[in-house]
Amino acid sequence: MAKADLIIGIDAGTSVIKAVAFDLAGKQLAVSAIANRYQTRADGGVTQPLAQTWNDCAAAVRGLHDQLPDLAARTAALSVTAQGDGTWLVGAGNDPVGDAWLWLDARAAPTVTRLAAGPQNPARFAATGTGLNTCQQGSQMAHMDAHAPELLNRTEVALHCKDWLYLNLTGVRATDPSEASFTFGNFRDRAYDASVIDALGLTHRRALLPEIIDGTQVTHPLTADAATATGLRAGTPVSLGFVDMVMTALGAGVYGGTGDIACSTVGSTGVHMRAVPWQDVHLNQESTGYVICLPVPGIVTQVQTNMAATLNVDWVLSLATDALRDFGQTVTHREMVARVDGWLAASKPGQIGYLPYISEAGERGPFVNADARAGFFGLGMAMRDCYAAMGPLPQELRLTGGAARSRGLRSILGAAIRAKVRTSAREEAGAAGAAMMAAVAIGAYPNMDACIAEWVTPLLSPAEDPDPQLSATYDRLFPAFLTARTSSPPVWQALARARAADIPTGDQHD
Repeated sequence: MAKADLIIGIDAGTSVIKAVAFDLAGKQLAVSAIANRYQTRADGGVTQPLAQTWNDCAAAVRGLHDQLPDLAARTAALSVTAQGDGTWLVGAGNDPVGDAWLWLDARAAPTVTRLAAGPQNPARFAATGTGLNTCQQGSQMAHMDAHAPELLNRTEVALHCKDWLYLNLTGVRATDPSEASFTFGNFRDRAYDASVIDALGLTHRRALLPEIIDGTQVTHPLTADAATATGLRAGTPVSLGFVDMVMTALGAGVYGGTGDIACSTVGSTGVHMRAVPWQDVHLNQESTGYVICLPVPGIVTQVQTNMAATLNVDWVLSLATDALRDFGQTVTHREMVARVDGWLAASKPGQIGYLPYISEAGERGPFVNADARAGFFGLGMAMRDCYAAMGPLPQELRLTGGAARSRGLRSILGAAIRAKVRTSAREEAGAAGAAMMAAVAIGAYPNMDACIAEWVTPLLSPAEDPDPQLSATYDRLFPAFLTARTSSPPVWQALARARAADIPTGDQHD
């Protein structure tokens, strides 16, 4: 009989649903991926069918069987994480109540404006450490309660994406401490908070909130139906992971080591996180960001996200590629990316500034403004702005995501926040973070610190010191960046009004 020597981490992202197999020492063995699908609506809605998501998740797990013989017998446990926020409503018989509202859904915007201006919002922010925005389940449920109460009337439990998948894997309705506390609770005790629920106007919907469980301490067995769907053995322990942001950060190195450590995922968007004891949380005056629990006792992450990071680089490269094509030269995006480091090495910092708010959704970290738009200033400055909103700048920055491969971008980001930079070689950090929770839950490691020492630390690169001259330049530039950023909202508002006036009516499209 095959030995149970691997753990499966499931990461159901917005773009891709992945099942990743690791051995008990953290080595990645195989990946199976299914493209995710969602629908956008004219009214700002972004939705996803619940049944489709479970079917795709099961298919991703089945895809591992072709790569790993005896997968069912070898699987010691599995764990699931997924895209955060959003609202996945489940009714009688564990059947979906309509399609899920994803974190991309913008329909709750007027409700967020109303709640954010309300007298109870400061206390809600003080408890959760999390600013209100349209992506969150609390905001979305408050909007449903006001404008589509029949949805909640037919609901028995309100879940997040990973919770829905856990329900299909185990038959258990539950959520985890991370999403529960930043949405409806308090990061200090990792429990629901009646004052937060009341501030959202949802006290009469309290019964819809599921039990909170910690997947490092509690597992439930894979059901017979789920075993048939996935090809795994009924009874296999299943761990409910935390939200994907902190699972990715855990797998990439946000926690572990000495000194003040931070971790940034710098891909299309920028997610900037630091792990601190909950007593050391710094709540900013603009009431923005997140405080999200880690699966480590007493430790939380402070989070600021900027909606566009390497999207800015992609935009510049696209412009350059199109310009060269107009002159009869064909250059691929990959070839253009290879030139980035050369351009950065030849450029002088501070000659041109760029406000990197290129996302059409505006910005939400470390400030919230749906009208925010790009203007020349700096990518490293935006990261510094996010970390400054969390307190003192970190001493060490651990990078994951596409930008981590560029030495030039690493140099800029490290200098901007005066931190040593290390990169993680972990390929599937989100699935790894979830699998690490399962590894602790089944006793493969006595605690998360021991698991990190084997799964995370060996994959970190040697530290790269920040360039002192470049850091001094960015120190001088940062006040100018802040002035540009804080004085821009009236400009953004005027541009938003102009864009709205130019929107064509009828069947015309841009």
